Amino acid sequence: MEKKRGRPSVDSEAVNLRLPREMIEAIDDRRRREVDVPTRPEMIRRALVQWLSMTDDAAKQ
Repeated sequence: MEKKRGRPSVDSEAVNLRLPREMIEAIDDRRRREVDVPTRPEMIRRALVQWLSMTDDAAKQ
């Protein structure tokens, strides 16, 4: 996967939020375990995609 910098090329909108320092540290620790070491925003996107998939599957049952 090629690293991309800057805005995503898809239709998108910025979402700004504050997170507790402990959560940021947990996100950073987890992203460092990825082979490609994604940026913090990319790791949050991946986590959201996974959570949405998991909760969508649970809702269908």
